[in-house]
Amino acid sequence: MAKTKKVFIGTGRRKSSVAKVTLVPGKGKITVNGVDVRDFFPYETNVMDLKQPLVATSTDETFDITAEVSGGGFTG
Repeated sequence: MAKTKKVFIGTGRRKSSVAKVTLVPGKGKITVNGVDVRDFFPYETNVMDLKQPLVATSTDETFDITAEVSGGGFTG
């Protein structure tokens, strides 16, 4: 019998912005709209804000995160 991985999926909305996020067990890789997080966000502070909950719970190198976002600009 194949071992299954836990996958966590969430959707967030605010005004015209929508974010669909998937967390899977991994090594901490984060992609936004198919691009590495550091290439997507122009400022390091945006990346730090995104990682803050993971660092606080010591899970920053436990999950791979894939996000599909639209609307609101890069800070939305």
